[in-house]
Parts: sequence; structure tokens; C-alpha cells
Amino acid sequence: MENYSYVGSELELFRLARNWKNYYHRIIYSYLGENVLEVGAGIGSTTKILCSQNQQKWVCLEPDELMIDMLKSEKNLPQICEIKHGSLANISFDYCFDSIIYIDVLEHIEDDFAEIKRATANLRSGGFLVVLAPAHQWLFSPFDKSVGHFRRYNRQTIKRLTPPELRLVNLKYIDSVGLIASASNHFLKQSIPTLQQVKLWDTWMIPVSKVFDPILKYKFGKSILAVWKKF
Repeated sequence: MENYSYVGSELELFRLARNWKNYYHRIIYSYLGENVLEVGAGIGSTTKILCSQNQQKWVCLEPDELMIDMLKSEKNLPQICEIKHGSLANISFDYCFDSIIYIDVLEHIEDDFAEIKRATANLRSGGFLVVLAPAHQWLFSPFDKSVGHFRRYNRQTIKRLTPPELRLVNLKYIDSVGLIASASNHFLKQSIPTLQQVKLWDTWMIPVSKVFDPILKYKFGKSILAVWKKF
């Protein structure tokens, strides 16, 4: 991960997707312990939504030096946040977290199985590993390629990542209505959505997804959420 440089340019766009971030925050809230490691913190827009007064320490781990500079200049990050440059290789095995989270990050890591195995070593017994990632390989588009995605996931490919020390306790698709947006982007061959598309999705589609996802029993969605618990 030395000299890593993120190839995407969408983070500023999706900074505005507060309905989406608040939606998955509501789902993963109970899995966020007092001591959290956020792998791939980016520019901190997700951190500001997820990190709350319930945490004692929140480590923002980011391999991109430019984003590290942006994180350090971000005035609205909670005071408990510690910004750390690098990858999991820079976290001592002696240090364990209550929760380790990957929010739209694991798909950027080529050897995802090795990453999950390494994260497990830094997770305390009874702790949670949370992954939110884009769903369905058939939706892989020029946008995925342009932002450095290696893959999208489904229930089977997520389950295959489970190491012996972890038990999968929650697995669901979310944002059923957003499947329409992703499918449209796939067929339009867009390398990046427009600001208007992001606003339409976040303002109108996410609230509808919040209603329909439980009705559909979380069997459909443009994203997949997985939570493991360590024995």
C-alpha cells in the first residue's frame, strides 16, 4: 500500500448522499463498539455520520496521502478520531478493535480474502466486522472500473470470505429501488454519475428503499451488507 493513490473521483459527489449514509448507519449502528477501525476512511464524509458519542476511539485508516491531508484539514471530524496513514499492515497485531468496518472499500482490494483474514486478527473476541459493498457482478459497469473496483458481490461470494474465527450474523441486500439507478448506469455505460443523478437517487429513491427493503425481506438491492462476529 505504499505510495497508494486512489483513482476514483466520486467521493465529493457521494459526500452529498446523506440519506443513504443515514440509512445504512441505522442498520449497522448496533455493531459499532467503543473502539472502531474504519478501513479506507477517504475524505471523512462517512466518518462524520457513523462516529458518535457512543465511541471512545475511532481510527480513520487511509492509504492515500492526498486524502490523509484532506482528513487532517477536515474541521468537523469528531475529536475522538485518530487519522492514520497506511493499511492494515500498519496496525499492530497487538491492537484489537471492537469493530472494523469497510464501507464501500473491500471491492477496491484485490485480495479480499487475505484482507478479511488480516482484519480478523485485529478484532477482539465478540467484536464485529462490517462490510458494505456494491452488489451483483452483472451490474459491473464503466463506473466500477473507473473508480478501481475489482468486483461486485453477492451472497455466495460474501459467504466465501468467512474465515474460521468469524460467524456471519447478518447478510442482506439494501437499496432495492437503487437497483434501477445502477441498472440504468450499467446500460448507459457512464463512467461516473452526474450530480443530478446522485441527488435524485439520494433524495427520492433511498426513502422509498427504506420502505420496500423490509417488505422484500432484504432480498434485492444495489448494495450488500455483511456482518461477522468473532468467536
